Amino acid sequence: MEAVGACRMGGSMHLPYLSDRKSYEEAAELISLFGDNAGYEAAARADRSRDLGNHIHFCRWRQIERLIVLLSYDQPLGTIH
Repeated sequence: MEAVGACRMGGSMHLPYLSDRKSYEEAAELISLFGDNAGYEAAARADRSRDLGNHIHFCRWRQIERLIVLLSYDQPLGTIH
């Protein structure tokens, strides 16, 4: 599963913007309910929001989709101190 804009090859990474803890909790809930398909569920919710004309929820679900992809990695990402 890969989300557009979540990571970029070449050493630099684009991390999703999280406005609050609720985004993480929603991502964790989707992972719990849908397992490996959690990212697809977040994408489907984003698409539904877009189809309803709700751009705010569309953007929120896309960021949650990116967070799910990030949480699925088994190794550390970014700078390690």
